Amino acid sequence: MASKLLRRFRPSTLRKQRGPGPPEEPPEIAELVDDTEGLSVHLSGTLSLSEDSLGSEESDGTEGRCIEELNTHSLLTQQLREMWANTQDHSLPIRLTFEVTEANVVRDINAKYVMYTIYLLHSGQYDPSPAFITCRYSDLERLRKSLRSHYPKEMSSVSFPHKRLHKNFTAETIAKRSRAFEQFLCYVSSVPALRQSPAFLGFFYLRDMQKAQNLTCTGLFQLALPLWMNCWRLQEKLCPLGPSTHRLLVLAGLVVCHQEMDSLADAQAFSELAVVLFQGAQEQNVPFLISFLQANIQLSWRVGVDKRRSEAALLRLQEAGHAPHNAPTLKEILIRETS
Repeated sequence: MASKLLRRFRPSTLRKQRGPGPPEEPPEIAELVDDTEGLSVHLSGTLSLSEDSLGSEESDGTEGRCIEELNTHSLLTQQLREMWANTQDHSLPIRLTFEVTEANVVRDINAKYVMYTIYLLHSGQYDPSPAFITCRYSDLERLRKSLRSHYPKEMSSVSFPHKRLHKNFTAETIAKRSRAFEQFLCYVSSVPALRQSPAFLGFFYLRDMQKAQNLTCTGLFQLALPLWMNCWRLQEKLCPLGPSTHRLLVLAGLVVCHQEMDSLADAQAFSELAVVLFQGAQEQNVPFLISFLQANIQLSWRVGVDKRRSEAALLRLQEAGHAPHNAPTLKEILIRETS
């Protein structure tokens, strides 16, 4: 994806740099080698660069330090080829595609940086519900450091684009970094231990969850709903099935927001989905289950859907010694729980 864009943006960048004055400096050695084979054919998105990213280079003080010198020949593409060749390895086939579709140069009072938009798509098929994140270079760098500290073996030879002293905001640098980020995330998501790690999962949805939770608790349901929906789509693509606390909080947020916005059919559908996820749930999830069952019974009655199965499940819990009348509402759970 990014290799095609290099040819597109390089002429315009050079034209802007030409003019009177001393001869042009020799081009910098590329920190990543262009490679259009193997992994590249799976990364077919369209990267959109903001106009600012084609401008002259500026140093912001925060991006101007070189964190670490890495071996530029340790390519993630080669790592993926070796992984695919070894079918007996512990790695899983890649079912997700990570595509950097937009890169915008952002200026604030203290710094200038690039904000990348990364989409997660099911590979090899039409994905009707893509999910996305926005992040900076420094966010991805923190993710890499966290993974390396907890999984040194799996991350021992994974390369990552280093910070540069100059030309951080040129179209060529942004396109090459975008390509490297795609490869980095594809590799990490292909290794079960890394993909299921709290650091990797939290990187994708934890910030949006916290924002959505704050908005919901302050009554800004219309602003919170898109964040909850994107969190749910991210969790569908990344998380193992089961009633984890984060998945249940997202479902609670979806039920509450839809209910408060009078989208009762959608609220009922998400409450039903939560009840299904509780099949085989452990004892510590019972309070969550009671709250979802009570919400599901009320919503099913209001939209005219059969509620007898949820009523029977709630009765069984009551006979087992649980007290449904003491269970908090889903809104109270969102206020009480921290993501």
